[in-house]
Amino acid sequence: MAVDRQSGGSPIVRFIKSLYLANLFFFALALCVAGFFACFIFEEYFYPMQFVSGVFCVFILLDIFTVFRQKKGIVASRNCPDRLSNGDQNTISVSITNKYPFKARIKIVEEVPFLFQKRDLIFKTLLDAGRSEVFYYDLRPTRRGVYQFGALNVYVAGLFGFVSRRHIFGEHKDVAVYPSFIEMHKYELLAASHRLTDYGVKRIRRIGHAAEFDHIKHYIPGDDPRTINYKATARMNRLMVNAYQEEKSQPVYCLIDKGRTMKMPFNGLTLLDYAINSSLTVCSTALNKGDKAGLITFSKGIDEILPADKHRRQRNRILETLYAQQTDFKEADYERLYVTVRRKLTQRSLIILYTNFETLNGMRRQLKYLGSMAKDHLVLVAFFLNSEFNEALDAIPANMEEIFRKGIAEKLSYDKLLIVKELNRHGIYTVLSKPGNLTIDSINKYLEFKSKGLI
Repeated sequence: MAVDRQSGGSPIVRFIKSLYLANLFFFALALCVAGFFACFIFEEYFYPMQFVSGVFCVFILLDIFTVFRQKKGIVASRNCPDRLSNGDQNTISVSITNKYPFKARIKIVEEVPFLFQKRDLIFKTLLDAGRSEVFYYDLRPTRRGVYQFGALNVYVAGLFGFVSRRHIFGEHKDVAVYPSFIEMHKYELLAASHRLTDYGVKRIRRIGHAAEFDHIKHYIPGDDPRTINYKATARMNRLMVNAYQEEKSQPVYCLIDKGRTMKMPFNGLTLLDYAINSSLTVCSTALNKGDKAGLITFSKGIDEILPADKHRRQRNRILETLYAQQTDFKEADYERLYVTVRRKLTQRSLIILYTNFETLNGMRRQLKYLGSMAKDHLVLVAFFLNSEFNEALDAIPANMEEIFRKGIAEKLSYDKLLIVKELNRHGIYTVLSKPGNLTIDSINKYLEFKSKGLI
């Protein structure tokens, strides 16, 4: 529970700093001043105005007495997790309890990190004596790093509403914003409840048999007759079939391009952050499937290499590695990436490369390195479809400028399709996805490779 804290200094200084005059006070004061001005014309109202002014002063003193008579008249706290999920709505709650013996008019001013640019996060309530209330609000960070929360300011109005007392709760708190672990947990829960199809993850029919034998079991209607084990059937005098399982312990590497092509923003997040969030979920899915998951991040040089592993601590290592990624968006060096992959990845692996190709010529400059990697590994290039193209393509141009804009959008959209065909022609698989659908499309492609026995 947060502790009520006030600024340091003498009791008089603390009193002055916590005393706030309400709008009603200035309105009443203005009426009194106007009344005394009127007394210059109507002298018979001078003494009644003195009486009214005296009553006004008494009301103010009563207000001050009621809100300052108790040292801890209000108890409040902010319930905030130690980690926030990047790109997701994170729910934060503020709880407050009225310890005053009267119904209090309360205003709460929350100091959220300045990066959210929310300066009007205010809650108002009328709370009975001894009652509690909880307020909720959501924050959606769009940048990884440390965010600092300020104080929780609670203003309690007196009985007549002329003055308020400010209570300050909580010290400044630093909260780390990590890649989207909320999305990762969501897919884990959906997989456990068999509801992945509700969110676009496809159920892909297994082609043929996996190479890994599991056990022999009794035949039940619906089993593939080709899996009948005739030796076991003869011994048991009943039909027995071989059961297979997905081949496990296959290395899955997510390669994240942190170059300048990943700086483009979409819905508040950069393409790099979408790639980081997708990598976390894909690696978690691979670990749940029994495969090994690893990471390589690169830009001008190779920044981070996390060897593929299936240890239960690997998921947390991946999360911490992705959280620490920083970039100045320089030109990515694919030649150095190819040399690193050739030297470090000695076992055939699934490589999911998160990058962005806007033009066909830009892709062709890197094609020889991607093709060389595809000779030893299963390479999947995941890049982005600019959703703003669709708006320009669907719009009916009304002037020459919009005609040129639509023509450029058609050219760039067509280039994306040519990039897909060119990569596929060189034996490189592709995922062309909108930023918001990148995670689902990447998981579907991984599951498709598993079903086909490609990894």
